Amino acid sequence: MALTSSLNIALTGLKAASIGIDVAGNNIANVNTTAFKKSRATFETHIARTLEPGSAPNGVVGGTNPAQIGLGVRLGSITQDFSTGSLEPTGSNTDAAIEGNGFFVVSDQGTQKYTRNGNFSLDRDFNLVANDGALVQGWAIDDDFNIVEGVLEDITVPIGVLSVAEPTTEVKFAGNLNAGGDLATLGSITQFEALFTDAGATIPATATDTLASLFIAGGTQPLATGDVITLTGATRGGADVPDATFEVGPANTTASDGFGTTIQDFMDFLDDVMGIDQTQGTAGVRITGTGVIEVESNVGVDNAIAIGDANFVVNAATAPATPLSFTQSQAAVGETTRTSFSVFDSLGNPINVDMTLALVNRDSNGTQWRYFTNSAEDSDVDTLLGTGLVSFNTEGELLTIDNVDLPIDRVGTGADTPLNIGIRFQDPFGSVTSLVDTASTIAAVSQDGAGIGTLNDFDISASGVITGVFSNGLLRNLGQIPLATFANDEGLRADGGWLYQATANSGQPVVVAGGTANAGSIVGRTLELSNVELSEEFVNLINASTGFSASSRVISTSDRLIQELLANLR
Repeated sequence: MALTSSLNIALTGLKAASIGIDVAGNNIANVNTTAFKKSRATFETHIARTLEPGSAPNGVVGGTNPAQIGLGVRLGSITQDFSTGSLEPTGSNTDAAIEGNGFFVVSDQGTQKYTRNGNFSLDRDFNLVANDGALVQGWAIDDDFNIVEGVLEDITVPIGVLSVAEPTTEVKFAGNLNAGGDLATLGSITQFEALFTDAGATIPATATDTLASLFIAGGTQPLATGDVITLTGATRGGADVPDATFEVGPANTTASDGFGTTIQDFMDFLDDVMGIDQTQGTAGVRITGTGVIEVESNVGVDNAIAIGDANFVVNAATAPATPLSFTQSQAAVGETTRTSFSVFDSLGNPINVDMTLALVNRDSNGTQWRYFTNSAEDSDVDTLLGTGLVSFNTEGELLTIDNVDLPIDRVGTGADTPLNIGIRFQDPFGSVTSLVDTASTIAAVSQDGAGIGTLNDFDISASGVITGVFSNGLLRNLGQIPLATFANDEGLRADGGWLYQATANSGQPVVVAGGTANAGSIVGRTLELSNVELSEEFVNLINASTGFSASSRVISTSDRLIQELLANLR
């Protein structure tokens, strides 16, 4: 009876050793498997056969211990070690590793599963997928590229397809305005040839007279109803004023930029095209008592307007003529500086803006400058965007700036209108000062808008946020890969390919951003290696093989003794 039991006991030892070899062999086989988690087999004894029960002591004899013989070994458990393996940088933007606790969430043919293997790629539909095609799940974005936490969705990264543009909201400037320059006290004045209402040139024209009824010296009528006046090649501060057209008449039949019948209509048109701020001093377009139209610029050299005979053309498309002559009666005076910069509307259209600053006052409190901004891309005829007073203290430091928001009309362009731009003369990264120098210099150092750009690359942050890098330099959220954590990782069921499913003993997944709650951090462009230690597995193999050999020796010994016993019974 005892020898037969020893055979069965040894057999359990063989089975246990075989299981130990299987577990160690599987660990060794997967030593190079991405994110593989090693397993460990533990064993426990079978129930014992009791030969003598124990007894309690009494007044005659002492107590005795039970006499038991174990009936072998059995498998206690096979558990996985979910500790983090070594991390290996790969450089691939689709790769991700988890440093710490948690699992990526994937959809495997509609079933939610979990994996530590972040060796992802993009399919033809730009879905982020695992090696077996399971769709990586995460949080999507709204129309403003904000992460929307909640329902898990397929993560898509449309490389080379997604394009964005960003409207400008603010422009930052740096530089110095020469506090020692001459005060800007005068603007340039350009005079038209005198206009009259009679052929004898004796009655000067007024603002209310019609353009088609005017005469110049010699009895010539320079304009007629239906004529199109083209203003071309004029300059303001040396910069070109955009070409513009004006139709003489009560209706705009030629798609001109402006139209009208009276001198006042034409003067209003000139004022808009030239971008003159009529609220400052005597600047503007007016007609004198002698019938002379005067165009006076805003103060300062860089605001000076230049119009010559060649810049005023009538009926350029048919028989162009320059019927009026022009003279400059006053030159602009005063310290100014001019700069230009580009901004972008909501469609990514570039818009050029000119800014001129003029030194308008200097007193015991410091200096005051006035800025003037113009843009030819403003969709209405008036190119003036805005003006404001900039004040500096006696140490050249910025005190205040008026009207820092500039509206640019974008009517008819398809873009949001107006485009409101904030101008910033002081921030932690740069500022405008007003100190004595040889000349004034100012420039736009940064602006937050961008033209159209295409998604070129992306990165995955520690929290799982996928940040797209566009060709125009913009960075935008494309989604977020969260992590699922479980109360008991060892309760997960492996489904092959290192996908796991939740079970009753793992608990339900808690999906959170990387680095929050109990979740680890995500490391982009990196893969997690196997956590198998070969030296440890070799020791386990030696122990298992030794146990297997020893158990087989028990069987052979028991067999020999049984054979001897049977021989003696013959």
